[in-house]
Amino acid sequence: MKRNEKKPAPHAVYVIEGEGDNAFWTKIGAAWEHQDGKGFNIQLSCLPLNGRLVIREPKADAEAGR
Repeated sequence: MKRNEKKPAPHAVYVIEGEGDNAFWTKIGAAWEHQDGKGFNIQLSCLPLNGRLVIREPKADAEAGR
């Protein structure tokens, strides 16, 4: 990546507890895709004791204001 290129926004990392409409999502970190697209660097602000981790693409600028 060139110095003047804008870095893509990080993916959000969530821990999800429960299922379906009763699921509770908690954002616990961020993930940055490797330049070759074959992996991620992940930074967590806490470690979950249960639930499952989900990594989601960042929301578009239009959706971020919601």
